[in-house]
Amino acid sequence: MKVLVIAGGFSNERNVSLASGAMCAKALRERGHQVALVDLFMGEQDGVTFEDLTRRPIPEEWYSIAPVQTDLEAVKASRGYESNSVIGHGVLGLCKVADVAFLALHGGAGEDGRLQALLDLYGIPYTGSDYLASGLAMNKDITKSLASEAGVKTPTWQRTVVHDQDHVEALMQSLPIPCVVKIPNSGSSVGVYIVHSESELREALEATIGHQVLIEQFIQGREIQMAFFRDRPLPSIEIVPLDEFYTYQSKYSKGAAIETTPADIPPQQEQKMGEALMQVAHALKLYSYARADFIIDEAGEIWFIEINTLPGMTPTSLVPQEAAAAGYEFGAFCEMIIQDALARSYGMAKE
Repeated sequence: MKVLVIAGGFSNERNVSLASGAMCAKALRERGHQVALVDLFMGEQDGVTFEDLTRRPIPEEWYSIAPVQTDLEAVKASRGYESNSVIGHGVLGLCKVADVAFLALHGGAGEDGRLQALLDLYGIPYTGSDYLASGLAMNKDITKSLASEAGVKTPTWQRTVVHDQDHVEALMQSLPIPCVVKIPNSGSSVGVYIVHSESELREALEATIGHQVLIEQFIQGREIQMAFFRDRPLPSIEIVPLDEFYTYQSKYSKGAAIETTPADIPPQQEQKMGEALMQVAHALKLYSYARADFIIDEAGEIWFIEINTLPGMTPTSLVPQEAAAAGYEFGAFCEMIIQDALARSYGMAKE
C-alpha cells in the first residue's frame, strides 16, 4: 500500500510531530508498505516523486525531540521561499498519488481540522477523526462544554477571553487562586500555567497577552491518561512528573516523569474513567483513536481535562505504551489505524 506519512508542519509541536512521523514511517516500512515521509510545512523540491521518497532514508535527527519548544521564526526562515501557505510545495501532489495519508501532525494546521477538510475536498483518505470532530476537540472550551453536557465531570472554567496589557490588572482582581490558565487550542502542555500565587497569575496573564485564554479550576490529584482505539478504552497510564506538573519539557525529556501502565487504580475507577472517555469521544464524534487527560482527586473523583485527536507516536509517547499494554505491536497498531481510515472512505479496508 502507498502510505504518505505527513509530519512536521508549522506549530509549537513541530519537533514532536517529526519524531512521530519518523516512528510511524519506520514501522510501516518494516511491515512491507511503500511509505513516503514528508514535512507538511517544508514540502519537497520540484520533480521529487512519491517513489523517490519511499527510497529516502528517514532523517536520524527526526527521531529525537529537543525538550524545548520549536522556534517557528527559525523554521520559517529555513524554508527557502516566501509563502503564506502552511502547506509546502508538492505535498498535495504526493497526497493524490498515495492510497492514504497518515497524519502524524500535532497542533494547529494539522490537528485542528483544516487539513482534514482539505483532504476531504480532494477525496484523499486520512487517519484519525474528521475535520469537524478535530476542530471541536482542538478547542478546550468547546470540548469542556460538550463533555459537561454529556454528564462528564470537568473542572469549572470561565469563558475564553482575549486580553491585553490594560486588562491584566482587572483580571488579577477577578480570577481565583489557585487556577489553571490555558491557551485553549494548544497541545503538549504549551501555553498551560499552573497558578498558585498572584505573581504566578501575573506571569501567566502577561505571557498570554494577545491570545485567547481559558481560566480553569485547579484540581489537585493524580494525573491519569487514557486512550481509546476502535471505540474501546485502552489501559490507563499514570504520569508522575518530577517537575510540578507534566510540562512540555517533562513530556519529552527522558527520565523527567515516571509512567506506569496500566495505572495502579482500582478496577472500578478504571471502568468509570473508560466510560467517561467514551462519553466524551461520542459527544465530539471522534473516530478511530484519541487520548484524554484525567485527574483523580484525593476523594477519588475522576475529572476530565481535555482530549487529543492526534496523540504523539514517539518513543516517549503514551498511546503506544497503552496500545502495547493491550497487546498491540506498534507496527500493527499503525496499520490498523490506516485500515480505519480506508474503512471510513471506502466502507471497507484496502489490502
